Amino acid sequence: MKKMLKLLVVALITLTFAGVSFAQATKEEKKATPASPAVEKSEKVEKKVEAKEKKASKAKAKAKVKAKKADEKKADEKKAEKKPETK
Repeated sequence: MKKMLKLLVVALITLTFAGVSFAQATKEEKKATPASPAVEKSEKVEKKVEAKEKKASKAKAKAKVKAKKADEKKADEKKAEKKPETK
């Protein structure tokens, strides 16, 4: 009878430890799965950064064009001032 109880206790302890190790493995797997959405998020962030860079470059180009037009206007005004008025 004592041998049966010892066998039963050993079997229960073995099953308990097996269950604990199985439960730990599933927790680690759950922790590992969110890594894939993080990659997607980083791709989204990269796309947003690229879009911002494009907007910034367009804004710089527009500013350069405006500055160039303003310089041309000033140059035209100076030329007009230098020309003597004819009647």
